[in-house]
Amino acid sequence: MEPYDAAVRADEFATSRNLFDLLIAELAAPAADELTHAGLEELCERRGRAVLRQLLQDHLDLRALREEARLSADHPAGRLERGHHRLLATVVGTVTVRRCAIRTPGARNRYLADEQLALPAGRHSHGLAKLAVVEAVRGSFDAAHAAITDRCGPVIGKRQIADLVVTAAADVEAFYAARTPTPRTAEELLVLGLDGKGVVMRPEGLRPASRKAAAAHRRRFRTRLASGEKPHRKRMATLAAVHDAVPAPRRPHDVISLTGRSGERPVRKGPTASGKWVYGSVIEPACTVIARAFDQAQARDPVHTRPWVVLVDGDLHQIALVREQAARRGVAVHIVCDLIHVIEYCWRGARCLHTADDPAAEQRVAAWALGLLAGNTGQVIDDMKTQAATLPADRRDGLTAAIRYLSGHREFLCYDHALEQGWPIATGVIEGTARHLVGDRLEITGARWGLAGADAVLKLRAIISNGDLDAYFAYHLDREQYRLRQARHQDRYALTT
Repeated sequence: MEPYDAAVRADEFATSRNLFDLLIAELAAPAADELTHAGLEELCERRGRAVLRQLLQDHLDLRALREEARLSADHPAGRLERGHHRLLATVVGTVTVRRCAIRTPGARNRYLADEQLALPAGRHSHGLAKLAVVEAVRGSFDAAHAAITDRCGPVIGKRQIADLVVTAAADVEAFYAARTPTPRTAEELLVLGLDGKGVVMRPEGLRPASRKAAAAHRRRFRTRLASGEKPHRKRMATLAAVHDAVPAPRRPHDVISLTGRSGERPVRKGPTASGKWVYGSVIEPACTVIARAFDQAQARDPVHTRPWVVLVDGDLHQIALVREQAARRGVAVHIVCDLIHVIEYCWRGARCLHTADDPAAEQRVAAWALGLLAGNTGQVIDDMKTQAATLPADRRDGLTAAIRYLSGHREFLCYDHALEQGWPIATGVIEGTARHLVGDRLEITGARWGLAGADAVLKLRAIISNGDLDAYFAYHLDREQYRLRQARHQDRYALTT
């Protein structure tokens, strides 16, 4: 028995074949011999995109004919309506999807073709949405629009790219909640790093306190900010990183040397991060982001057999939130203040005692740092107090700040124990995360962000940094189709009381 569509199958791809034959003829013509390789590339890319678009269009037209023949036999004439169509912008160009509508009294039209093709709710295909995400989180939206137009033709606008990015970030939290990380050995460290970084926002994206301060601010100069003056236009993004590391015991002189390295004694290296996972949000409060970092750590060590080390920059509110999460989950955490941050306070103190170009300042900072690494925090504080007593009151500010910081964070400065156990003592991973997630994209020149756009770009950059883009997009598309099916069929059910 012959298939019902045998008559149309032979000619359905005739247009695609004609375009392909024209491309072959153009490449075979003598005039093509005059083209450079760059010209040939451009010709094949431009004409090849037209062939691919036509192939997709011809296939969709064939499916429409088959669907109409199939549904005509199964549905009465009053229930089947032909001639419906919608546009679909894809990575090879814009095509038209023709389909039949199944009509039901008191309900919306049902389009079986939309369900079989898993079409999105909007005009842009999932492949185009993924391309928009990749380009938009890499550089500006203008650059993303130019790159997509150059590759796919005029299929999308700049505003639509921004909308697709926001939509694409909707399932990041659920995606990571559903994933199980690779198990590690009990001897490996589980390291959490936390940080905050400001993002320049449009006025409506600021927190109430910042918006109020910005409205009340009166600039002293018309053309620039005065010393110490803040424009109040940033909103703090909270960032978290979780990674694994093999312990690497060290000595204080492996970290800092007073006399420089002679090369006679090999320097022990610190622990190396592996399995890095990063996350950030400009909308979620710090407590939520820290909870998500603890969720990730909990998934890596559900029975709490590994040492948990939390690296912070000394923010007491952040430390309180860490302790709250640890107590809630019943896990012992070791909180360590970032050594680089501590050394900056030592430099502030040294500048009170030395001129800006005095080499002795570096030696004094190194001596204080070695004292801290050896566990002699009390002696370092006492030495700073002694030095401060010899200075006039108006020159003690740096030393006073250093003494206050070291005294207030003394319990988190047990570097001797951290080095002996092989723990990391610096927040290089989270600092690098802050530069990559925020600095390299959200802080590009002239950028001012809306709340939804900034949060979406931040989370999607984290997804890409974690190497999860393909897995996430597959998960996101499944969720999108589920939500779309729910919306399409919700009027088929009646609620009862």
